[in-house]
Amino acid sequence: MARRTLDLSSLSDDQLLDMRICDLQLSIVGTPLEARIDQLNSELAERGLKFRPHFWLSDDWFSPDGIPGIAIPFYLAHPRLIRLERKQLLEVEGGTKSWCMKILRHEAGHAIDTAFQIRRKARYRELFGRSSDPYPEFYSPKPQSREYVLHLDMWYAQAHPLEDFAETFAVWLPPKSRWKARYRNWPALKKLCFIDELMSSLGGKPAVVQTKQRVDPVSQIRRTLRTHYQRKREYYGMNYPNVFDKDLRKLFSCDRSHRRNPTAAALLSRWRGEIRRVVANWTGAYSYMVDQVLQEMIERCRELELRLGTTPETCKRDAMILVALRTSNYLNSGHRRVMM
Repeated sequence: MARRTLDLSSLSDDQLLDMRICDLQLSIVGTPLEARIDQLNSELAERGLKFRPHFWLSDDWFSPDGIPGIAIPFYLAHPRLIRLERKQLLEVEGGTKSWCMKILRHEAGHAIDTAFQIRRKARYRELFGRSSDPYPEFYSPKPQSREYVLHLDMWYAQAHPLEDFAETFAVWLPPKSRWKARYRNWPALKKLCFIDELMSSLGGKPAVVQTKQRVDPVSQIRRTLRTHYQRKREYYGMNYPNVFDKDLRKLFSCDRSHRRNPTAAALLSRWRGEIRRVVANWTGAYSYMVDQVLQEMIERCRELELRLGTTPETCKRDAMILVALRTSNYLNSGHRRVMM
């Protein structure tokens, strides 16, 4: 008997959240992912590389150690799941074409490293460091450093030597990349030159590691979407101490003369979406992370019974600045979480 096709678009959020990932009947075929994979393969071909990674759907972006392939998060295979992802985590990682291509190029860097065992080369260790170094749970980026390329947000090349290589490869890969001009006089340029020379030497050579194994394909993930998102929120979440009081009292008022004004909690709640979007753009932080700062501020404003004490326009501007400062302080405090 033919398997009945599941209409995900007809399901409510609760119905979707109660489904197991393995039951979603997802495929890369027939989705925009096909064209983006084709573009990546074209870029590899234009660079003279014979290597092509293999692709599959899983629960996140990754290229497994020892396997020259790329896992793509399942939500990108269906517009209904993209909407659910945005509702659950406030953003969709790789949800636009440009963002998706940036991540694909990064993961292709990991895959080609595995395929040709590049990390074993002495020059690799000299430029990028030891691939065997343990992955930290957190890293402390140096935003002003020119030792690393800039590709994914939050200075991700600084997370680990393997990420440094993948980010450098991603900057080099697009045939129209102007990396020589962009990184002129940067110490990172020597890493790009190494990759340029190395990839020329690999040319049309076949990969050393050619396994097509897949790790955690969607067909084998039996947890529900509800459990999946609970775990992701816990992973991205942060516990903030109540360090806002002094700043919040500058931003809002507890003076009785303002007792008829709108409450600070209500105003921040009303402006929440706009502040989250603007601050995430300024800082490069995950929207969910920014939202956690806002939530803590809203709760503390409610406890302190603060109200509007100036014009709404001035207050909104200053609130954006405060949220941006708090988020940036967190990102630069040695607690930037590494995405495995």
